[in-house]
Amino acid sequence: MGAVSKTTAWGGLKQASAALRTSMEDVLRPLGMTITHYSCLELLAQRPGLSNSELARGAFVTRQSMNVLLQALERDGLVTRPAEAPVGKALPARLTPRGRRQLEAASAAVRGVEVRMLAGMTEADRVQAMRSLQSMVRSLREAPAPPAN
Repeated sequence: MGAVSKTTAWGGLKQASAALRTSMEDVLRPLGMTITHYSCLELLAQRPGLSNSELARGAFVTRQSMNVLLQALERDGLVTRPAEAPVGKALPARLTPRGRRQLEAASAAVRGVEVRMLAGMTEADRVQAMRSLQSMVRSLREAPAPPAN
């Protein structure tokens, strides 16, 4: 890994992740949202009709947690789901116009966090950071995990 030790790289990623999460929570809280709430609405905007299980996987929460969130989002008029599953057991969720408006407000707030996060970087720094992150993702997806001892 060169001049950067594994511990330092992990520590840096962990610190960046924690700072990003805290900043996102801070801007979403006044909107009455959590990061999971925002993630769910964003996923539904990108892929309308996702099931509870698909949303849970995409938001990194349990199916039970996502079901509770979806019930709250339905109650608040942000998503709709059919009373009965059109196929199988899955109830496809879709954003309502109110849900889209809330997502637009949240997305603007999150973009503000991104602008703040990148403010100290030049365009070249940003490009290199993105390349580095993409390389890390590729390496983790392509390389097989070492056997567990």
